[in-house]
Amino acid sequence: MLRKIGIGFAILIGIAIIALIVFRTPDIPAETLRAKYANAESEFIEVEPGLTLHVRDEGPADTPVVVLVHGSSASLQTWEGWAERLKDRYRVISYDQAGHGLTGPHPRDCYTAACFVQALERLRAAKRIDRFVVAGNSMGGWVAWNYALAHPDRLAGMILVDASGAPVQPKKLPIGFRIAFTPVVRDIVRNVTPRAVIQRSLEQTVADPSLVTPARVDTYWELLRYPGNRRATALRMDVLRAPTDRASLARIATPTLIMWGAKDTLIPVAAADFFADGLPNDKSTIYDDLGHIPQEEDPVRSARDAAAFIEGLRAPA
Repeated sequence: MLRKIGIGFAILIGIAIIALIVFRTPDIPAETLRAKYANAESEFIEVEPGLTLHVRDEGPADTPVVVLVHGSSASLQTWEGWAERLKDRYRVISYDQAGHGLTGPHPRDCYTAACFVQALERLRAAKRIDRFVVAGNSMGGWVAWNYALAHPDRLAGMILVDASGAPVQPKKLPIGFRIAFTPVVRDIVRNVTPRAVIQRSLEQTVADPSLVTPARVDTYWELLRYPGNRRATALRMDVLRAPTDRASLARIATPTLIMWGAKDTLIPVAAADFFADGLPNDKSTIYDDLGHIPQEEDPVRSARDAAAFIEGLRAPA
């Protein structure tokens, strides 16, 4: 019996090895990805030894500053629609967080809220920004409200776009997140990452799957294969993210716009209600026809609403 089990196990190992050889999806060299996804506005700023953020700084230097923070497995590219529409009136800064985009993995494998907040604060200091408006989507929203708790004096306003952190369970996890939360499977995906999985995950993330163009799939798929990003994704999923509570939210006096897609199944709109109930100084905008990434699904409408909120911050009370 033991001999048969041993033979069966050996066969499975052999199949796994063959699968890795045949279907292996290699990393893409950093220089190749930088040549494709960096542009004239791109900068690479070292905020601590070994952690160099890919940053874009656009718009007039003497206007209010808006810092855009992307979500899990995304990149600053998710904000390009907003940047294009806001940079005429504001200084718009977007960046790839550690373990994402052209930034690559954190040198100490630190993917806690404290490390993400520290990177944002060091970027602020490097850019010599006094106060700014922060906008964060999904995990980026989690970073934003944690930053508001740690550095309230630095924020003129905050925009939470389908932000994570509320004690609300997802209705349905997109396939990419299901894989990321499954230890054995995600270890395989570090070497085998089919483009079709990325496409399907994006289609399950938005309200209208027709918005998921080949170019958009390629952006997510290729930047995930920046050296070290897939390993960073697995490590990030092991970090315990304790949900916030009303007592913590009550400490945030920063004027806040809560922006949500009603068709978000990853972070349901009930989470927007939780933030609205807990934050003392908030406004809410709910999009009945959008999903988890309104800034990509409808950049025109969502950027317009963000601009109206920012203008309200500048107006006398």
